[in-house]
Amino acid sequence: MNTGSKIATLEELADIVSRCRAEGKKVVHCHGVFDLLHIGHIRSFNQAGEIGDVVVVTVACDQALGNGKTCPKFVEDLRAEAVASLGGVDYVAIATHVELSTILDMLSPDIYFKVIDHFKSKAEEQVEIDAERTLCQAKGIRFELPLESTFNSTSVINKFISSFPEHVQEYLHVFMSRYSLEEVFAVIDRMADLSVAVIGDAIIDDYRYCRTLGTSSKDPVLAVQYSRHDIFAGGILAVANHVSNFCRQVDMYTVLGGKNDYRTFIEDSLNANVTPHFIVKENAPTIVKRRFVEGYSLNKMFEVYIMDDSGLNVEQDGQFREMLQRELPGYDLVIVADFGHGTISRATRQTISDHAPFLALNTQANSGNRGFNTVTQYKTAQYASIAEHELRLETRDLDGDVSGLLDQVADKMGVDLFVVTRGMRGSLVRSANGEQVSVPAFAHKVVDRVGAGDAFLSVTSMAAYLGCPPELLGFIGNVVGALACEILGNQKSIEPRKLKAYLHDILQ
Repeated sequence: MNTGSKIATLEELADIVSRCRAEGKKVVHCHGVFDLLHIGHIRSFNQAGEIGDVVVVTVACDQALGNGKTCPKFVEDLRAEAVASLGGVDYVAIATHVELSTILDMLSPDIYFKVIDHFKSKAEEQVEIDAERTLCQAKGIRFELPLESTFNSTSVINKFISSFPEHVQEYLHVFMSRYSLEEVFAVIDRMADLSVAVIGDAIIDDYRYCRTLGTSSKDPVLAVQYSRHDIFAGGILAVANHVSNFCRQVDMYTVLGGKNDYRTFIEDSLNANVTPHFIVKENAPTIVKRRFVEGYSLNKMFEVYIMDDSGLNVEQDGQFREMLQRELPGYDLVIVADFGHGTISRATRQTISDHAPFLALNTQANSGNRGFNTVTQYKTAQYASIAEHELRLETRDLDGDVSGLLDQVADKMGVDLFVVTRGMRGSLVRSANGEQVSVPAFAHKVVDRVGAGDAFLSVTSMAAYLGCPPELLGFIGNVVGALACEILGNQKSIEPRKLKAYLHDILQ
């Protein structure tokens, strides 16, 4: 039978299986991604053939897969064709139904043969095996496992066709000698029980996509043609969504404008387990950062800030501080993302420092605060994360050694764990005893850097609270940052499932 005649739709495959069973043939079903075929797959299919008469394989469709670096390298049609080319396989279909339960109901095979080749740790893999065994038992389908360990296609990809430069591959090799995938996943899993408060500026990210026309014929002005626009929940809104994907409860404290408040959009954009607490500043807009973007390349041409950064009046600032003073001691962790746009006053900073049980901090220097918003406005924190240019602004040192500057600021504030993010050069993590470790960057596809620092802060703050080792914290943060760089603005938040998929990809 040639390769093309082996490939069917899922519905056609169900008819084929039904006919084979009616003829008294024993049908064995295998399911998987099969992104890079290897000897482990071949052995599995051959073993499946030894316990049955007909081997049918369903290939996970592209839509069902995550966005890890190597998942998938090949589209579903090519993966199905590759599986069909093997002599040990009789029929193949692309599994357009995401749930295995639905596929089993459609096919009703005699035996389900589990092919071990997933983007999971051994512990998670065992959970999946147990769940699929139980599923098959409930449906009266015999469940079988391979007689020997299979190879892992991700490790083959990483070894021979990795997209990382050599120094990053060498680092990953050393990192894997110190930490297992299970240890990394354990940090992420422990975040689930945390109760977190997030405080900072609510920002609407408004992207205006344009086509460049050139300069005006009358004046030296750039002319563009408007195409469309998107708005995303940015600033502390994005931080709240990132954090809430990992933990059980998030309370968000921020300021909205009394006019053009975007309140409905904001409430609709927040995850269900985020509880917002708003202070409304009358006669002021909710902050909007309107970015004009070249529609094809996504290069930013210029941006417009729509805001009133004068801060709350004395009465409202007092109310805000009273609320924080009352509520903050009840959380495990308080995360502050201070963009310097008026939400957090000098007095509020002191209140936060005094009453947060564990304070994780980021201050940003941007065009809207003209460099006045530096990290040492907070007297102390248990964890801080700032970008290198913000560290240099803090120390007024343009070209000094980053390591020395980090020591200087960390000692001044008495911060237990301090991270400096360095873009394409990764991050530098300083522990409470003054030791520093450098972790490389893992981004290989940069769509938009906006929001990457917020994502880094969100996840590493929880890791810091949990006592995560400094290098492991920096590693997880850099992976989160890499994933965030693949997202336009704050269109989506980082999810544990996709983070684990990416971690699995690069640690095999």
